[in-house]
Amino acid sequence: MGKEQLLIDICLLAGRMMAQAGAETYRVEDTMTRMAAAAGFPNSQSFVTPTVVMFNLEPMYTTHFARVNERGTDLEKIALVNSISRQMVKGEINLNEAQQMLKQLDEKSLSFPAWLQVVAAALASGSFLLMFKGMWIDYLPAALIGGAGFIILLIAHYLSKVKLFAEFFASFVIGGLAVLSVQFGFGRNLDLIIIASVMPLVPGLLITNAIRDLMAGHFMAGVSKGAEAFLTAFAIGAGVALVFSFFV
Repeated sequence: MGKEQLLIDICLLAGRMMAQAGAETYRVEDTMTRMAAAAGFPNSQSFVTPTVVMFNLEPMYTTHFARVNERGTDLEKIALVNSISRQMVKGEINLNEAQQMLKQLDEKSLSFPAWLQVVAAALASGSFLLMFKGMWIDYLPAALIGGAGFIILLIAHYLSKVKLFAEFFASFVIGGLAVLSVQFGFGRNLDLIIIASVMPLVPGLLITNAIRDLMAGHFMAGVSKGAEAFLTAFAIGAGVALVFSFFV
């Protein structure tokens, strides 16, 4: 494999990993162009959307692309890819070493275990209830319902692979459990319990990245991420609204 093709593979791999981990579009493009410039190609071109990463070393070279099939949130992986790119820019590692390090990182699963994510979602739900000036008596219902909703989210996403359906079903379960908890006297404030419990489902990072991409001039990526965030919020609201139409 020639130097040019090796560099293309490295840049595409780094870009795809960052896009899948939830990095901003301008950050992905900047990382790829810096890595290419460090290898002697200062005029490289990159174009990134939420679903594809395209890269070209020079006008005379063929444009290559990598498909982004899944997107999530993994800030640690973004930081590690950036660290590898900085080492490459500083000349601390060569192309072969960078490729090996990126491949090893790509094969690793840096996500927290499912049980820890559920515990964090439960604690976050209870904490949001207090932040919204709820009563301490509703802390436990909000925490348990938020944790249960996140479990449903993980299961539904694993079974269906459709993010919007998983979020709709999780919010529907949260709404149903919240209504039952109030009806049986376990909870008091239905509105605050539901609002706090769905907070772990809210696409906060997606909204932030959409705004940052728009501010950086990446209108296509910003609008598409904003649309995805809107659909996610719609799915969450629709799930709760369906419960209210039946039981409230």
